Parts: sequence; C-alpha cells; structure tokens
Amino acid sequence: MNAANDIAEFLASRRGKITPEQAGLPSYGLRRVPGLRREEVASLAGVSGDYYRRLERGQVSGVSELVLEALARALQLDEAERAHLFDLARAASPIAPRRSRPAKKRIRPVVQRLLDQIEAPAIVSNVHGDYLAANALGRALYAPVFDSPEQPANSARFTFLDPAAPDFYPEWDRLASELVAALRSQAGRNPYDRGLQDLIGELSTRSDEFRVRWAAHNVRFHRTGTKRLQHPVVGELELSYETLTLDADDGLRMALYTAEADSATQQALDLLASWTATPDPIARRLGGETRER
Repeated sequence: MNAANDIAEFLASRRGKITPEQAGLPSYGLRRVPGLRREEVASLAGVSGDYYRRLERGQVSGVSELVLEALARALQLDEAERAHLFDLARAASPIAPRRSRPAKKRIRPVVQRLLDQIEAPAIVSNVHGDYLAANALGRALYAPVFDSPEQPANSARFTFLDPAAPDFYPEWDRLASELVAALRSQAGRNPYDRGLQDLIGELSTRSDEFRVRWAAHNVRFHRTGTKRLQHPVVGELELSYETLTLDADDGLRMALYTAEADSATQQALDLLASWTATPDPIARRLGGETRER
C-alpha cells in the first residue's frame, strides 16, 4: 500500500463527487471535469490553495486533526469516509508503525460454542472477509461460499471469482460495490496487513469488476443492512443482517441473519434448519449437488 497515493486519489475522488451547488457555491459556466475545483475545496476548508494542492499530492506529513476535520466538512464526507481520511493520514505519517498483526485464522472454542447456541444463521469472519466459522444454519445458508472451489472461503473471493456468485446474489452489482467499499475501508485501517494486500492484489489481477470498483475509492462500514439470496435449495431469501465485533478477538466479527416473522423467508429458514438437523446435513451436501446441476 502507498498511503500517499491513496490519500491523494481519495481526496480527488471525493472532490469530484460534489457540485458547486451542493457546496453552496456559485457555478460559472461549464466545467471541463465534474466536481469542485481545488481552490474551492481550499476555500471551504479554510486553507490556502497551495496547501490543499500539496495535500492532494499526498503530502500530508504533519497535517493536523483540525485541518482533516475541515476537509471532511468541505468534502461532505460521511462517517465511513471521514474515518478513512484519518486512517490514510495516519498511515502516511513518517512515524506510523509499518507492521501489522496477521489476521486471525481461527476462533476460540468458546466462540464456536456461542455460535452453536444461536438459533439464527451466524458466521464469524476476519478483516479479510475469510469465513472462519459458522453455526449449522449459517453454513447451510452460505453453503455455496463454504463449498466454492475458490478457497479459503472468503466473501470477496467468492463474489468476484466464482461464476456461481451472480446466481446466489440476485443483487450482485450492489453487493459487489458495497463489499469493495468495505474492503477498502479495512485496507485503510490495516495498511500494512500483508494478507489483506495479497487478497486485493489477487482480486485486482483476476477480476475486472473488482478492479473498476476498487479504483472508485468508495468506502463504507459493513455493520447492518439487507441481503437477497437465491439459495440453491430453499429459493429466494430476503434477510436483514447485523454485524457484531468480538472485542476479545481483534479483527473478528459475527454476522447474524434474520427474517420477518411468519414471512416466506422465515419459513424457508425453518425448512433449512430442519434439514441441517438430519444425520446427513444439507450443509455437507449442497456443494456437490449445486455444482453437479
């Protein structure tokens, strides 16, 4: 990761998303490129034009939090974008540590016991998006990911490299964009995570769809939302999810999936749960069945 390049490209990309009207500025005629001019951002942030130009070249050494806050307001950054700006500025600092602890690859037994006692589908993943563990219903729900030939099981790897992903995700385009934005946010928080950089490099090399989205520099927090799945056995599912951080396990998070009571999705989940309780769990069979069709 080149933090200076990343912060330069991020600032330029955010500047290009705001019109003068949105910023409360007069617009004079046609513009050659969309968005605000550098001088306009500088004026809104209360810094000189030369200083802002240096920032947009990635020269952020010594920049104060007050200036970063002013830039965030001028560029109308949301919560995730503001956090990303601060993360990139820290990474570009000459005194920033250049090492990162490797992402965890397994969970503690107590976490697995917790998973097994949760009735809703639940999955634990790390900052790379690797699926480390699940309860029986979570594994059955995401059997196409766990059984994908693209291993280890990883949300981004499955989404961009497995041909089955667009069938499993009816809203593939939206989900893919959100996933890349969340991954870029993680990369800003963990700029020297070698495993994360390797994953980004692999996806950039093998997927044009990933590469285009990565170049957009969009970021988001992956905390809550909705997801549509076309499950190979129980059909279409409309799910809500909440993501919980496991504070005792740095970088691990648990995603829980729920459906509206008495909905068709809840009935489908109940059916899936009954199948997972059989001696031959559907979670073990789905991969072979779906790939053979």
